Amino acid sequence: MSPEPRSARVAANGITLAYDSFGDGAAETILLIAGLGSQMIRWAAPFCRELVARGYRVVRFDNRDTGCSTHFTEHGAMDFTTLASALAEGRQPELAYTLDDMASDALGLLDVLAIRRAHIVGRSMGGMIAQILASEHPSRVLSLTSIMSATGNRGMPSAEPDAMTMMMRPAPEPVSDGAGFLDHSVAFARRIAGTAHPFDEEACRALLWEEVGRGRAPGGVGRQLAAVGMAGDRRSRLAAITAPTLVVHGAEDPLFPPACGEDTAASIPDAEMMLIPGMGHDLPPSLYRVIADAIERTARRSSISASGG
Repeated sequence: MSPEPRSARVAANGITLAYDSFGDGAAETILLIAGLGSQMIRWAAPFCRELVARGYRVVRFDNRDTGCSTHFTEHGAMDFTTLASALAEGRQPELAYTLDDMASDALGLLDVLAIRRAHIVGRSMGGMIAQILASEHPSRVLSLTSIMSATGNRGMPSAEPDAMTMMMRPAPEPVSDGAGFLDHSVAFARRIAGTAHPFDEEACRALLWEEVGRGRAPGGVGRQLAAVGMAGDRRSRLAAITAPTLVVHGAEDPLFPPACGEDTAASIPDAEMMLIPGMGHDLPPSLYRVIADAIERTARRSSISASGG
């Protein structure tokens, strides 16, 4: 059995980042980047151990404004209405930070951990951050896996309206209404899950409550959402990516329709597109092995160029 992950908090890029690490510290590293408003524990320990079993060290961390990393509550909340109004009036919204700042956080964490090069894996917003890392810091990225993400291309299909409405509806405060918070959050998780894989409501509730216990940043989701909304179209940046790339997408993703994944793969030279039937905007345990195999296959594609230099 793999040992328990080693957890710590470190100073990186001018903030504090919480992270943990699975596996042999001397092995090649896979850095996992979480999505909008979610914490590093969304990369479930069994999934991390699937990657460790393939010979890798796995590092996961809380993005800024989530979990045990630095919160930006002093910047106040940013909601969709405020963001949309600013854009409609031709004003640049005042952002607490950008996706590029968040990519610099990930790079700073690699620096602190003395990891020269890593395989970068990101899901949803984390996939966008991973794309920026691979395009702007090619010497640090051995391979890229972008899961259930997008390029920022405004021409792509929109999220399904009911799923977007559920995502934007404020959740009850967990401190004053824990049951309401869990009911709200579980309903959304069930909506964005695919139909081909079992939805474990009990496990979902436990994970959500564990996140509450680790730490919540009031307004953090809105500030991250603003960073995503103002990130712009990355396709010209993605064209410069040289690392072996895998794009994983669910055929039933209601937030980023499959065309968004296809657009990502088409924008990155020689990227492999992996469309998974029955998968939504989630990573169910029944797919851990399939996706870990694909990540390993992509990582191995980097070995030839790595051995040559």
